[in-house]
Amino acid sequence: MSSPTISESAILKKIERQPKHTAGYKQLVRELGLHGEGRRELNERLKRLVASKQLVQVDSDRYAIPGAATGKNVLVGRLSMHRDGFGFVIPDASSLDERLKARLAGDIFIPPHSIGSAMHGDRVLVEIGAIRPDGRAEGRIIRPVVRAHTTVVGTFHYGNRRNYVTPMDEKISNEIEIPPGMEFPGKKAAEETAADKSRKGKKSVHRVLGDEAARRTAWDDLENVVVDVEITDWPTATQNPRGRVVEILGYEDDFGVDVEIIIRRFHLPHRFPPEVLEAAQAVEPVIPTPELRQRRDYRTLSIVTIDGETARDFDDAVTVRRLENGNFELQVHIADVAHYVTPDSGLDQEGRLRGTSVYFPDRAVPMLPLELSTDACSLRPHLDRLVLSCVMEIDHQGEIIGYELNEGVIRSAERMTYTDVKAILEGDAGLRKRYASLVDLFETMRELAMILNRKRERRGSIDFDLPEPVIEFDEFGLMKSITRSERNIANRIIEEFMLSANECVAQYLENKRIASLYRVHEKPDPKRVYDFEIIAATFGYSLGVGSLPIQRIQPKADRRASYGTGKQARTIEIPKEVHITPRMYQKLTEKIAGKPEERILSYLMLRSLKQARYSEENLGHFALAAASYTHFTSPIRRYPDLIVHRILKEVLRESPEGWDGELPLGRFPLATNREGRAASDRRKKTGPEAAMAPPSPWSKRRDHAAHRESLEPAGGPISLEELHDIAEESSMAERRADEAERALMEWKKVKFMQDRVGEDFDGLIVSVTKFGLFVELTDLFVEGLVPLSTLTDDRYIYHESTRQIIGQGSRKT
Repeated sequence: MSSPTISESAILKKIERQPKHTAGYKQLVRELGLHGEGRRELNERLKRLVASKQLVQVDSDRYAIPGAATGKNVLVGRLSMHRDGFGFVIPDASSLDERLKARLAGDIFIPPHSIGSAMHGDRVLVEIGAIRPDGRAEGRIIRPVVRAHTTVVGTFHYGNRRNYVTPMDEKISNEIEIPPGMEFPGKKAAEETAADKSRKGKKSVHRVLGDEAARRTAWDDLENVVVDVEITDWPTATQNPRGRVVEILGYEDDFGVDVEIIIRRFHLPHRFPPEVLEAAQAVEPVIPTPELRQRRDYRTLSIVTIDGETARDFDDAVTVRRLENGNFELQVHIADVAHYVTPDSGLDQEGRLRGTSVYFPDRAVPMLPLELSTDACSLRPHLDRLVLSCVMEIDHQGEIIGYELNEGVIRSAERMTYTDVKAILEGDAGLRKRYASLVDLFETMRELAMILNRKRERRGSIDFDLPEPVIEFDEFGLMKSITRSERNIANRIIEEFMLSANECVAQYLENKRIASLYRVHEKPDPKRVYDFEIIAATFGYSLGVGSLPIQRIQPKADRRASYGTGKQARTIEIPKEVHITPRMYQKLTEKIAGKPEERILSYLMLRSLKQARYSEENLGHFALAAASYTHFTSPIRRYPDLIVHRILKEVLRESPEGWDGELPLGRFPLATNREGRAASDRRKKTGPEAAMAPPSPWSKRRDHAAHRESLEPAGGPISLEELHDIAEESSMAERRADEAERALMEWKKVKFMQDRVGEDFDGLIVSVTKFGLFVELTDLFVEGLVPLSTLTDDRYIYHESTRQIIGQGSRKT
């Protein structure tokens, strides 16, 4: 058995999480699960970390984060730079001891002269100076711990005495000097570019859709050309960073270059290593007979996939039927990616590195190579495919009264699209004739999806249904319009079915007390609820949270603005705690539906909520009003789903409740939903109105603390510590993908609008600030800022208490 490789950053994270930021060699060996070659590798990496002063060796067998051994106020955090040269360090929660937690209020200000060689995004070691009574602190960066940017994308310029690159990320304020001889990529990069060029018009091995940018290989003039630069010398107080050009992307306006810039700017892994491609190509999609014998056979059933028109990776398939007792049987079959991607393999390590597939308007950067994502694992029609299946019995109130989880094999009957299923359900004669054998299935699906949706509504689940922009292209690949995405009945069918399967898997693993990953969404912060209530009140609405106990604080933004000026930051009042449930959001969403202010208040409600994330601890899902929720249904494109599959498969193999090969379809031996069964029994005795959905975990009527404690994980195939690391990495990868997708969409919008300067459009004011108001163009979903300085008919002042901009003379509001 080979020992897993361990990175220096993983060692640092491990030591940072210890109570005193120190750890012994034997402790690290034990907790990292190392042996043999892994121990020798750990020893070498510890020596390198000590040599680079990222660790201090406090005795022959013990290592510490610098400062932990000396007692100084030293911690680790992420540096966020401002374009004016100063920055703030956002501390890692794990590096704050109780003493600092009690004293610090917010981030640590770093003046320009204390930045040192650090750059925006770096994880840094920072020494805190005096902490003021209000919790503000100033610090100096001792050194970067982990570099965020080993490469930087920017525009190349020739200079009189030096050549340089201007970064496209404005938070990286330093120009990067390019020494003579470093202006052009080396031989390896040139060969890769040539290989990309030779693939032009062919399917790229690194993309699901779209060609690489149409880059040329011969350049003699790089002025204003976008390049990717590897930093060779980090900045100092007196010198800019230096680097060498590793890739020439092309001119900013060249076709396809915008995507390539975004990929590199956000450091998205986009080239599969040769060994990973070889491993994927070696996967044989033909299923051996012994494997088939071990699985439930669903191949004779009318199972379909329903996805968008451009989808190439089909990881979920569904079918529904009525049982003799009048209930529904819902089957959700998910591609068994874990069968092919084994722990610690090259494919697994690459999947963990990427974390998620990234989807751009005209192409995607997949988490797994195409041989898996669009072939062996993809549930393509009329082909045998391995799946993990969740078979649920659901009554007419939407309660899941029982479910079975098993390994199966399916043969998808059809590859359906959302558009076609919607048309069939709306009575399209041609499509109903073409898919005559499936029409009843789709109608039953619609009936069940509506039942499940009503159950979620009773529970308090929030559904904002905000419009999303979709970019449409012409036959030449050029943008022709920006339209509203359509979320039709077919989308809702799949959403409801996937939500049900995800909840079943989460409940099953939790009830088994198996350590797993959860998709969590915590209660909103009281301050954000308070801010929303103030704005909603100006429209005559409220979430109904009642009176708010108040505490006085100074906002972080105001503390930053007043820093070094000698002025005292303003003090505001915020609620200490607030009783808030998802049902309050749901009721307000219903009240504003169809009103002119719906778009604004829905957006502000969404902003008041926290971001969902992955966690090894089950904290519930506020927006879904779900006590247990996970991600199980997309293992082709999300690494956490693959991990949940891996855990579930191990549990099913070892469970005495496993299928014995003779169990008829429709029985549910593995688990029963006690709350659902109880609700069903109440209906039999007292009628449907008595069977209410189980209350939200945030309801006053139910204390989940004791219940949660009784379900603490007792163990599992993957340790809690490893799950914690995977959850953090996956959450960060998801944020990175979201930011990259959003940045490209904004860029595309700007390019689309640049030829429309001077035209008039209808717009909606969606937000106001002290420097202007944000307006969204009604039909194009393009948002922009109207600065206060451009309102010339009066002198306008921003009133923060009411979030209004008011003309001093005209009182125009």
